[in-house]
Amino acid sequence: MTTSPATARISVDREAVVAPIDRRIFGSFVEHLGRCVYDGIYEPGHPTANEDGFRLDVVDLVRELGSTTIRYPGGNFVSGFRWEDSVGPRDQRPVRRDLAWHSLETNQVGVDEFSRWLKLTGSELMMAVNLGTRGIEAALDLLEYCNHPSGTALSDQRIANGSPEPHDIRMWCLGNEMDGPWQTGYMTAEDYGKLAARTAQAMKAADRSLELVVCGSSGSSMPTFGDWERTVLEHAYDHVDFISCHAYYQERGGDLGSYLASSIDMQYFIETVVSTADHVGNKLKSKKKIKLSFDEWNIWYLDEHRESDEVNDEWRYAPRQLEDVYSVADAVVLGNLMITLLRNHDRVASASLAQLVNVIAPIMTEPGGAAWRQTTFFPFSVTSRLARGEVLKPRIDAGTYATAVYGDAPLVDSVVTVDDGAAAVFLVNRSLTDPITVTVDVSELGVDTVAEAVTMWDDDVYAKNTLADQERVGLKTLDGAVLDGGMLTVTLPPVSWSAISLA
Repeated sequence: MTTSPATARISVDREAVVAPIDRRIFGSFVEHLGRCVYDGIYEPGHPTANEDGFRLDVVDLVRELGSTTIRYPGGNFVSGFRWEDSVGPRDQRPVRRDLAWHSLETNQVGVDEFSRWLKLTGSELMMAVNLGTRGIEAALDLLEYCNHPSGTALSDQRIANGSPEPHDIRMWCLGNEMDGPWQTGYMTAEDYGKLAARTAQAMKAADRSLELVVCGSSGSSMPTFGDWERTVLEHAYDHVDFISCHAYYQERGGDLGSYLASSIDMQYFIETVVSTADHVGNKLKSKKKIKLSFDEWNIWYLDEHRESDEVNDEWRYAPRQLEDVYSVADAVVLGNLMITLLRNHDRVASASLAQLVNVIAPIMTEPGGAAWRQTTFFPFSVTSRLARGEVLKPRIDAGTYATAVYGDAPLVDSVVTVDDGAAAVFLVNRSLTDPITVTVDVSELGVDTVAEAVTMWDDDVYAKNTLADQERVGLKTLDGAVLDGGMLTVTLPPVSWSAISLA
């Protein structure tokens, strides 16, 4: 049955399970870039700072956001990172130039401090090793320092530095965006694949239970996209568990309609990497399936930053860089990208919203002052809180609209999660002008009550939260959501992301 543009029908089959939810899908990313670390999570003089110098108001917001696995310390920064600089007495740590972002790094926050910060937030550390300017030996040394209990030179050094218990880091990234000419020490796929394979083999000789992430393409627009994945995996397939994906989106040229359909590109990205990885696996006659780590994704107005001079040759401490201020439309797109990640959760087992504080981030801070939520904070935090149990892939019957970039795109997108006695329905209305009434058949889910219904929507799709008006935009109650006889009926405002919790 076809629907009118103003209506949509969704049916949910309890057996259409995508995957059990792995909390790592709600990860984030902290890089030594701009004010993400310094003046972001770390500001010793702030009224809320603890003995380590970490802002506890930011800790509270990170816990509310619901981020789980935090990728660290980069990003482009990692390709010049000497981990030894970041441990030991703070007054003896060297100041270094960071070539990636042309700034000065004080190393006042390092491996041990960041591990303690993670305990405050209840998050897991996902460590990246430097394969740009360094290699196997440095990776093994960092692994020994972080994970070996005691009785070796580097584990005893960690203990002497005030961390008696091992950090027990399970996930490790083998470099960062090694296909990118902007990356210090970038390589061909052939050279990187060989180095990644040797590094992975050595690290797993130290600990077979490690989960290793090999670098995929830096974006689907890279000229080597697909071929890079194939070549790298032909070398490293037997030694790694994940391949990384990175994708950023922004509105261009006032084309809001195409921007709202950005998740179509993310879906293409995922399907291409999965098919390439499976091709290599079949070629190698391997029974293993490589998972995807979508460990950089977000809204990023990169075009505007490239035209600015905020990344320049002045060697500054924690300059203001990449501090995008997000709109309601940005939040709707971000919520839709989360729907796409969940809908592909059988292969996308880990994801990291890049980044966490100040730098293209859901959380903003002012030195000595407030910390506040950007618009993008809300769909992430609600999805992380409500999505439990298993992901179900619904069948969606909705109208389409024309876009300049993606052709005809569905007006409605959705994913569903179900847990014992509870379910959650996540929905996006991409129409620029019209509300859409959606009927969702949830009769197989064993729920009969609407427990919560919220939406991200505003008369002004470009409304933002700023330092001057930190609560201009927030979640609104989605009025009129009714569950009767197993049928959920709800009207979605135009340009909106919504979440409905059922019990």
